[in-house]
Amino acid sequence: MTEQTVYRHLRELREHFTPPSGFTYPEISDGTLVMMMSPRPRHQVTAKDVARQLDPQLPDGILTFEATDTDDDGLGKLRVPDLIVTARESMLTDGPLDPREIFLVIEIVSPSNPSNDYEVKSRDYPAMGIGHYLILDPRDGTWTYQWGTDTSSGRPCYANRLHKQPYGTPLVVTTELGAWKLDTSELPLYSRKDMMLGSDTD
Repeated sequence: MTEQTVYRHLRELREHFTPPSGFTYPEISDGTLVMMMSPRPRHQVTAKDVARQLDPQLPDGILTFEATDTDDDGLGKLRVPDLIVTARESMLTDGPLDPREIFLVIEIVSPSNPSNDYEVKSRDYPAMGIGHYLILDPRDGTWTYQWGTDTSSGRPCYANRLHKQPYGTPLVVTTELGAWKLDTSELPLYSRKDMMLGSDTD
């Protein structure tokens, strides 16, 4: 059975899948369904704060969207980023969004599975053709920004990385559409209870 066949089978299963209480619809990577906990409220505040900052800076027809399926059938991957920046027109589709139409992906780290954002998605997103990837981490109040795809190693990876910069450090995402500033200084941190609830699932 080929990787594409496995992926399409998992896609079909996902379409008829009802997530258990406290979980979201799964992502697909490396031939498996990846279950994620439902976002904590502070996670959602971060998403809203960032979207409100970004939207006024974006060109006409380009917007920030939450929790949108994007997939690459050839790679056998389906991801649901916390936030994406893409054209409104691109969102008018019946299937998952084409990842090559995404200008920026933003993930807000979950207490339950941080390696999914830092390691796995840092491999998946450049392979899927996404040129800019920002990670916001409410666990410790830091951000990580990766951009520019390098294929010299034989597989796509990000060529540039600013890792674990403290919230409040100036952050500018520079894409082909322009430079977008984000003020992270007022983004919320997870509470001790958020962290404990997340660790219960590890």
